[in-house]
Amino acid sequence: MGDVAMTVPVLRLVVQTHPDVKLTVVSRRSYEPLFTDIPNVHFLEADVYGKHKGLGLLKLAKEARLLGIDAIADLHNVIRSKNITRILRLRGIRSVTIDKGRAEKKKLVNAKGMDIVKLKSTHQRYADVFELLGHPIDLSFAIFPDRKPLNPRLHALIGAAPKKCIGIAPFAAYKSKTYPLEMMKEVLTHLEDTQLYRVLLFGGGKEEMEKLKELETQFSSVTNVAEALSFTEELHLISNLDLMLSMDSANGHLAAMLGIPVITLWGVTHPYAGFTPYQQPDDNQLKADRNQYPLIPTSVYGNKFPSDYENVMQTIETKKVIDKILELLL
Repeated sequence: MGDVAMTVPVLRLVVQTHPDVKLTVVSRRSYEPLFTDIPNVHFLEADVYGKHKGLGLLKLAKEARLLGIDAIADLHNVIRSKNITRILRLRGIRSVTIDKGRAEKKKLVNAKGMDIVKLKSTHQRYADVFELLGHPIDLSFAIFPDRKPLNPRLHALIGAAPKKCIGIAPFAAYKSKTYPLEMMKEVLTHLEDTQLYRVLLFGGGKEEMEKLKELETQFSSVTNVAEALSFTEELHLISNLDLMLSMDSANGHLAAMLGIPVITLWGVTHPYAGFTPYQQPDDNQLKADRNQYPLIPTSVYGNKFPSDYENVMQTIETKKVIDKILELLL
């Protein structure tokens, strides 16, 4: 979902810069709410586990072609997207495929922490595709949607008191990218003691849900919203936050695409790989201590790391996290 969310601000700029362009987004149905507020964007479901599975990609390619598309921007560069691109190219439709910089990223993680170089952002890689198709954009001109209206249920979650609202997404796919729960409790305790903030917890998955429910019971100012809302409601709620604290995971990208300030905590991954949330400054990227763990980044996605690197997130001091939150909200 993070990769898909990163396309949103780019697509918004494409249609803003080139209002004569109509975009058709081909993706899973569950991701459609990400694109509903972008003008000139049509959504085509890719049911890759149902009618478009296997040779069903031929049917998906035909559905796309019947929409009258003139070009293909392959922003995924995986087997399915490449196969659809090949099919449509045989029909005379031009295409450009994203350069994910796989060789550069491999070099980054194989550098063993020595002289690491900041790579091109994923957002810029998406923009490069559209430039090659004749539709250049300038990513420095950020365009964000207005805050979404809140229904009564969402209003109840935020509360009537005039408090700043903080979203916290405390989990990631791997422990090497997840802030220790006890340290997160220290952050929440400080925020609770100030009585200035309302905290909403985001996440998903059975194991995560149990931990989020436990956190919620320990703090009067903390509410767990994970799996309690539709995806559209969740996006509306995020658009009304004052800040999102996230791991290197999807929720940070969801908040950033909506123009919400994001603090990201980085473990064995590193923002130099190009996955910093959109328009978020370097100062908002709180990283594990490379003096203690000099091999960082050990992988692009956090799935590969030495056995003694599992606890790198402990080197991000809670005071540093709290100070950054207060700096951005006070």
